[in-house]
Amino acid sequence: MVHDPIPAGEAMIEADGLTKYYGPFIAIENISFRIPRGEVVAFLGPNGAGKSTTMKILTGYLAPTAGTARIAGHDMATDRLAGAMRLGYLPENGPLYPDMTPRTLLEFFADARGMRGARRKERIEAVVRQCELGSVIGKAIGKLSKGYRQRVGMAQVLLHEPDVLILDEPTSGLDPNQIREVRETIRRLGTDKTILLSTHILQEVEALADRVILVAEGRLRFDGTPAELRRNGGSLDERFHELTRAASA
Repeated sequence: MVHDPIPAGEAMIEADGLTKYYGPFIAIENISFRIPRGEVVAFLGPNGAGKSTTMKILTGYLAPTAGTARIAGHDMATDRLAGAMRLGYLPENGPLYPDMTPRTLLEFFADARGMRGARRKERIEAVVRQCELGSVIGKAIGKLSKGYRQRVGMAQVLLHEPDVLILDEPTSGLDPNQIREVRETIRRLGTDKTILLSTHILQEVEALADRVILVAEGRLRFDGTPAELRRNGGSLDERFHELTRAASA
């Protein structure tokens, strides 16, 4: 699908003062960042830091208490459908229909997105190749390994050719070989898409990220390159511990 072009340097993902309260509990507070076209950004933090809450607000699944989330310039509170056309979202343990096959699932989502005829066929074939699903295309999803199920989820979010991908813990629960395969897929996608990749696994940062955004206790603690995060030759592990320990002190 051809979308209106976004000028070079313009933000494809934008968080502006995002805040979410659940009664007296502060899930996130005043989180702001901008991600331009073509960056792969690791969204880093310990469990419970506010990563998933931020991502759900960015995707329009959750309304903020305050602040604004934009995808490709579209406010996800007031113009969610237009933003969703530019966005592919893979939640952690994303729901799939276990009795369907990858082919029938992709056909279902293609129909739901209004794809017809040659375009429908071409896009299904393209994501099957892209995510290397050919060998399991006719098998029930419930009988696939978690690594293959993750590929099916990735194929579904790529079906409508989104400019922006938001991936929540895409390698969680996978074995080392499966992690390697998912990382290779993300690396390929990062050549022409903007990707925000939520993780608490520091190896993901080393393997994939151009930039790191780190949150702890619901607040932004760092935004810069992996090299800047290491600072003075320190390890990512040391800096992660330092920043998240300071947040909880």
